[in-house]
Amino acid sequence: MQRLEKYIFRNKVLTLLSVLFVLFFSSCEDTVNLDLETGETRIVVDAEIIWLKGTSGNEQTIKISKTAPYYNNTTPKVSGAQVRIQNSNGDVFTFNETEPGTYVCTDFVPVINMDYTLYVTAEGQSFTAVEKLTSVTPIDKVDQKIVPDFGGEDVIELTFYYKDPENETNYYLTDYQSDFLLFPEYEVTDDEFFNGNVVSTRFSDEDKMKPGKTVTITHRGISKNFYNYMDLILEIYGGNPFSVPPGNIRGNIVNTTNANDFAFGYFRLCEADRVAYLVK
Repeated sequence: MQRLEKYIFRNKVLTLLSVLFVLFFSSCEDTVNLDLETGETRIVVDAEIIWLKGTSGNEQTIKISKTAPYYNNTTPKVSGAQVRIQNSNGDVFTFNETEPGTYVCTDFVPVINMDYTLYVTAEGQSFTAVEKLTSVTPIDKVDQKIVPDFGGEDVIELTFYYKDPENETNYYLTDYQSDFLLFPEYEVTDDEFFNGNVVSTRFSDEDKMKPGKTVTITHRGISKNFYNYMDLILEIYGGNPFSVPPGNIRGNIVNTTNANDFAFGYFRLCEADRVAYLVK
């Protein structure tokens, strides 16, 4: 038996759209203004170092922004930050701003199981985080077949396979992307019940996954702490779509200037395998 914990962003988006649909048609003449909670503005550090198999992993990107009210159409970018990563050997990799809020390094050296420390200075605050680069077993193959959905209609289902390593505990984060998906769909997995076995993971979209579409599968090895973080973060979307994420779900990024003014986001380093599958 496999325990796969899967939280699909599409369902959460549909929930939000349904709420807005009801509000719109319940009053054709009056404007409905919802008084939504606005949390304290915080720095957001999107720091994923992802090393795709078959690449050098030398080019990496970190994005820094700020939280904004729900109805804002844009995300405030944080410019002028100083961003660097140092590994446990003392090697320093500097990230330079290429456009507002986007910082790029072109000489990064990824090493499996090595510790890396992130340093960010932005808007007078200093942030740091430490994480280890986690390996991943490769995707062996992707199959497709026709299966009935809950309504009895035939749908296309993709299954990808990988061999979980023996005698170790592993955690995985997988995302699926395609032009028919509004957002990537994510799942987090641990190997508690299939350690050392061949694992098969399924994905389908009963409405839009048709022949000729390409589905890109990115399968990452992640740390236990990042697994727990993602598990909690994805659960938020099963609740009130207008709620502010609870402040106790924090990443590993620490504000060394003011511990109470923590940043959102998680510094993670993942080896990953990626397959672009053309649906037949």
